[in-house]
Amino acid sequence: MKFRYLGNSGFKISEITYGNWLTHGSQIENDAATACVKAAIENGITTFDTADVYANTAAETVLGQALKGERRQSIEIFTKVFGPTGPKGHNDVGLSRKHILESIDGSLGRLQTDYIDLYQAHRYDVETPLEETMQAFADVVRQGKVLYIGVSEWTADQLRAGAALAKELNIQLISNQPQYNALWRVIEEEVVPTSKELGISQIVWSPIAQGALTGKYKPGAPLPAGSRATDNKGGADMVKRWLGDDVLARVQNLQPIAQQLDLSLAQLAVAWVLQNDNVASAIIGASRPEQVKENARASGVVIPAELLAQIDDVLAEVVERDPARTAEMSPKARES
Repeated sequence: MKFRYLGNSGFKISEITYGNWLTHGSQIENDAATACVKAAIENGITTFDTADVYANTAAETVLGQALKGERRQSIEIFTKVFGPTGPKGHNDVGLSRKHILESIDGSLGRLQTDYIDLYQAHRYDVETPLEETMQAFADVVRQGKVLYIGVSEWTADQLRAGAALAKELNIQLISNQPQYNALWRVIEEEVVPTSKELGISQIVWSPIAQGALTGKYKPGAPLPAGSRATDNKGGADMVKRWLGDDVLARVQNLQPIAQQLDLSLAQLAVAWVLQNDNVASAIIGASRPEQVKENARASGVVIPAELLAQIDDVLAEVVERDPARTAEMSPKARES
C-alpha cells in the first residue's frame, strides 16, 4: 500500500480508503462488515471513511465496533456532517453551529474514538452563512475533537470561499470528496485546478462507477443477481445512469488495456483515478473481503501515458465532463 499527503499538510493517508456507504448498517450483516474492515487492514488500508447520515448513524456504529482494538494512531477515521439524522427534526440537518457541535459528539461516541482525523462538510449548506459553519469547524478543531477539516462535492467557488475563511481562522481545510471516475470527470476543469492552487486534495468516491466499470454488467444481458443494480435500498438508483448498452459496450472494450497491466477492470478503474496527482485516495466499498483485497492491488499502479490515451479513446463519447454537474450534487435547500 502506498500513502499520499492530504492537501498541504503533513498528514498521510492510504491511497485506498475503505468506505461504508450503502453497506454497513444496511446492505450487509455486521459480521460481514467487520470481516471487510479486517481485510482492509490486512491489505495495508489505514484510512476509513463514513458519515453520520449513512444508514441513519448505524454505519458509524458498525465501523466503530469493527475498528475496536486497533491502535488508534495507526488508522485514520473520516466522517461527515450535513445530512438529516436521528428523528430528522428541523435542526437535525445542515451545517449550522448547533448541528455541527451536536453531530461531532454523536459521531465520536458511535465511532468509539476521542477524535476524528478528518471531519467533512458532506455538502454545501445554502441556508447557513459560511462564516458560521467555518467558525463551528474551527471550534471543534480547537477542542481537540477534530484534527483536519474537509468538504464533499463543493464547487470551485465554494472551495475558494471556504479556504479563505479557514485561513483566517487558522485551521486547515485540506480535502474535497467528489465523485470521480473514468466516466465522470466533472471535477477536472474547475475543481482540480482550484484545489491545487489552494492546497486541497481530492478523496474520490465511486472510482468504479458503482460497479459499472468492473465489466460485470454486459450490454443486452440480464443484471447479475445480487449486484448493486438489483438493490432496492438505494444501490440501483445510483448505478442506473451507467447501465446503457453504449456505456457497457465501451467498458468491455477496456479489457485488453487491463490485461496489458495484469489488472482486473475494477483494479484498472481504481488505478485510473490515482493517476491524477490531485487525488490523495480512492474510496472503495465492499461487501466481501475478497473485493477489498482485489481493489487494494490498485495502489502503486502506474498506467503509461499511451494506455491512458487509449482509455480516453475507448470511453470518449460516454464521458461526462460538464463542471456544472458539481453544483447539482448539493441540495438547493435543506431536507426537513
